[in-house]
Amino acid sequence: MSVHDIPLQTLTGQPATLGDFGGSTVLVVNVASQCGLTPQYAGLQRLQDRFAGRGLVVAGFPCNQFGAQEPGTPDEISEFCSVNYGVTFPMFAKIDVNGPDRHPLYAELTEVPDAEGNAGDIQWNFEKFLVGADGKVIARFRPMTEPEAPEVVAAIEASLAG
Repeated sequence: MSVHDIPLQTLTGQPATLGDFGGSTVLVVNVASQCGLTPQYAGLQRLQDRFAGRGLVVAGFPCNQFGAQEPGTPDEISEFCSVNYGVTFPMFAKIDVNGPDRHPLYAELTEVPDAEGNAGDIQWNFEKFLVGADGKVIARFRPMTEPEAPEVVAAIEASLAG
C-alpha cells in the first residue's frame, strides 16, 4: 500500500488521504502547539506559500505524545494555528506517531531512514517527511532541522523539478 492510500481524517473530521493531493509533493509533519519547536509553524507556512504554486502541500498531524504538548481539541488546534501562525495548509486529526497505537501512516514513514541512515521512532514534535507525487518517501528530517533549512528546501526543489 502506498502512503497515498492510507485512510486519514482531517482536523474537521472529514475522511481524506495523501492521495487527495494527487500530483503534489507532500511535506508531512507531526506538530504541537505548546512545544519549544512550535515556531516552526511559521517556516512551514512560508514553505507552503513559496512552493504551493509548484505543487507542494504541507500536511500537519497534531500529536500529543511528546510532553503532552498538543492537548487541544480540533477547534483549539485550528484556532491556535490560524491566529498565531496564519496556517493555511491542511491539518489532520490528532494521531499517535509512536507506540502500539501508531497511525498506519507513521508505521510506513518511520521505516524510512534519515540522512544519517537511522530509521525508527519519531524523536519529537516537528519531524518532517517529504513524500513525492508518486507516494514514495524522498527524505526524512529530524525535529531540530528547521523547515526552511537548505537541505529541506533543496529536497523540495528537486522533487518539484521532476
